[in-house]
Amino acid sequence: MRASDRAYRTLLDEIQSGRLAPGSVLGEVEQAARLGVSRTPLREALGRLAADGLVVQQSARVTVVSDLDAGDILELFELRRALEETAARLAAERGDVKTFAELAEAFGEASVDGAAATDDYYAVIERFDAALDEAVRNDYLTAALRTVRTHLVRVRRLARDNPGRLAASVAEHRLIASAIAHRDADLAAHATHVHLHNALRSILDSIGADDHHEQGAA
Repeated sequence: MRASDRAYRTLLDEIQSGRLAPGSVLGEVEQAARLGVSRTPLREALGRLAADGLVVQQSARVTVVSDLDAGDILELFELRRALEETAARLAAERGDVKTFAELAEAFGEASVDGAAATDDYYAVIERFDAALDEAVRNDYLTAALRTVRTHLVRVRRLARDNPGRLAASVAEHRLIASAIAHRDADLAAHATHVHLHNALRSILDSIGADDHHEQGAA
């Protein structure tokens, strides 16, 4: 693996996991030494993270982890709605019925009782996302979805601390997968809309974004 790729993956994981919180300063010299790479591959890694929207360059040598406030989350979910509802509808029309029937069964068996079970649940979501990407047969749509998911990892950390929301999310994903398996495009899109509405409401509540709550729930 190239040094720049290694640096990018390490920083990406640290940002998505929260080990590098919003506002964290990524000094070029310090980060290069910490990651064991020279400054050229580090700059390449930081450039990719900037293109992802995960960091912002404040000066020639100083970069900071981008913020993630209620406004950012609302904008992300506006895009998610457009992309994911369309993807669910297309998957119902084009996807493999057996694949989504198996995913519906997996969601039906999923548990969020404990950290290990929650990790397993998110692994099923990754399988669902991969199946959705394959089913829509639209490279432009899947590329846009990958960009959204890069940011969504950070947002999902807020939901992990809410057992009730996680349990509801399991049932919502099961309904979406089942609708796709039954080639019910309208239900698949509607179930996705409801899931995203509930997810957004829960996340905004968790960060105390009361003023933005009504705007996002409208």
